Amino acid sequence: MTQKSDGMNYAPQGKPQPVVKPGEFTFAAAFLEHGHIYGQCNGLLEAGAELKWVYDSDPKKVEAFRARYPQVRVAASFDEILSDPAVKLVAGAAVPADRGPIGLRVMAAGKDYFTDKAPFTSLPQLDDAKAAVARTGRKYAVYYSERLHVESAMYATDLVAAGAIGRVIQVLGLGPHRLNKASRPAWFFERARYGGILCDIGSHQFEQFLTYTGATDATVTQAAVGNFANPDRPEFEDFGEASLVADNGSSNYIRVDWFTPDGLTTWGDGRTVILGTKGYIELRKYLDVARDKTGDNVYIVDDQGERFVNVSGKVGFPFFGRLILDCLNRTETAMTQAHTFKAAELCLRAQMAARRIA
Repeated sequence: MTQKSDGMNYAPQGKPQPVVKPGEFTFAAAFLEHGHIYGQCNGLLEAGAELKWVYDSDPKKVEAFRARYPQVRVAASFDEILSDPAVKLVAGAAVPADRGPIGLRVMAAGKDYFTDKAPFTSLPQLDDAKAAVARTGRKYAVYYSERLHVESAMYATDLVAAGAIGRVIQVLGLGPHRLNKASRPAWFFERARYGGILCDIGSHQFEQFLTYTGATDATVTQAAVGNFANPDRPEFEDFGEASLVADNGSSNYIRVDWFTPDGLTTWGDGRTVILGTKGYIELRKYLDVARDKTGDNVYIVDDQGERFVNVSGKVGFPFFGRLILDCLNRTETAMTQAHTFKAAELCLRAQMAARRIA
């Protein structure tokens, strides 16, 4: 079930589009700290994967997971999952600071890893993962859900790739989120464990920038973070912004924050504006505020005129099927490892460069 009011438990569901037969691709879920694990599992199951195991040290989290996926078996330990030769991929949504080290264990066990974003909280963790991928040949995949699990964002990916607006020269990304402060776990407010706002929710925006521009690298030109409204949580950042310039000359500005008002019907009015040399695209991802509560709104302006397309239920989520086939065939059609790691690097570098403004 999709929970639109709470981003932490937002788990999109699409139409089943299996790419494998039953039993051909088995995966496990472990470390259920973030509700994104449900979105990760939904996507894989809809693409035909088989969910065999679940592991978490918290029995309440395991029981909630089993209520959603009653077919799953409960592992007594994480090692039980790692030692099962049938498991080809492990999906996890651990505390952000733990995601990198868990990935090292998964890859060392000969399995591919699919973690929630942000995949790392430090550059040394990223370096360790790069070395492990090179050593083991395993995949370190990341759930950059604000593109991969949003039909309008995937539709824009195809439009841009087809040259619909010419060469992309700038991407504007807005990622507001609802805080739901009382329901957040303690780690959510601890800087060393969640990584900072640009590392955390900023990771979505940097991945989209690389995708829409086709860039392979970028430089952070300015970044800032602030805590404007949560003095009782001094390590927390409720506002962040950053500007980047890519290796191909395209630019990026992002703003991320935890200031979605309670009056908004969804957890955040996420928007993306993609400027090209022959037109521009605006995505109003989760609703068209004060007009329509339906998400996946795409506005396109070019030399032929102005167009609006609602793509809800029309695009699907092809990433998950591609990831499964990539794991089986050792290909890179869903997302290249270089792209995955570069998006992670940019959010870390932006966080490191950020000046504190409040």
